[in-house]
Amino acid sequence: MLRTRVIPCLLLKNESLIKTVKFKEYNYIGDPVNTVRIFNELEVDELMFLDIFASKENRSINFKILKDIANECFMPLSYGGNIKSLEDAKRIFEIGFEKVVINSNAFNNPKLIEEIARYFGVQSVVGSIDVKKTFFGHLKMYSCHGRKKQNISILEWVKQLENAGIGELLITSIDREGSWEGYDIDLIKSISESVQVPVIANGGCGNIEHIKEIVHKTNVSACAVGSMVVYQKKGMGVLINFPIAEDIVKL
Repeated sequence: MLRTRVIPCLLLKNESLIKTVKFKEYNYIGDPVNTVRIFNELEVDELMFLDIFASKENRSINFKILKDIANECFMPLSYGGNIKSLEDAKRIFEIGFEKVVINSNAFNNPKLIEEIARYFGVQSVVGSIDVKKTFFGHLKMYSCHGRKKQNISILEWVKQLENAGIGELLITSIDREGSWEGYDIDLIKSISESVQVPVIANGGCGNIEHIKEIVHKTNVSACAVGSMVVYQKKGMGVLINFPIAEDIVKL
């Protein structure tokens, strides 16, 4: 049985790392390149960088910081943030990233994932959805960093992403993101059971027990982690860290 992948999900704003809570307020974490150096030392297997305001602000991709990150990084990298075209993906892969993460622009251009997957292979594309409960408890998808509600049903959309050629699906609970309360088990379970592609759970992880819970109660193939690897503990200062290998093996 393969070991569950635990992937630090690091949020970019311009050339800084930040950490948000429920996609709203955010704190400065540090320099992304220095952070990569620490994760190199901690022997992390994989890193994901998301420029979370790029689509919302319709900003161009900051290829300079991506190049700086890739030049320093020893492990596989994925990037998401206002990737609009196959040409954008080509530049990202040329820099040294292995995967692209597509969210908002999949709604804007339904052919985008298909074009990238056809050129680079399905293993190169991670489809991403951000989900939030409405006032009445219904689940809705949002794009542009939680600002634009999408009215298509979640299960219908993830099927479309799968048919378009994604190799993985990143599911983020907006309500849990940055909360330290654990993953949304019901959300992850309902979506992961409806698709054939590997699923990455994201949003809410605060400790190794949360990772164990999502692994044992769903069929996720990977867990994205944010707060627990950039802070000492909830309410405490910044400290880049990562679970020891023995604890991950036990998952």
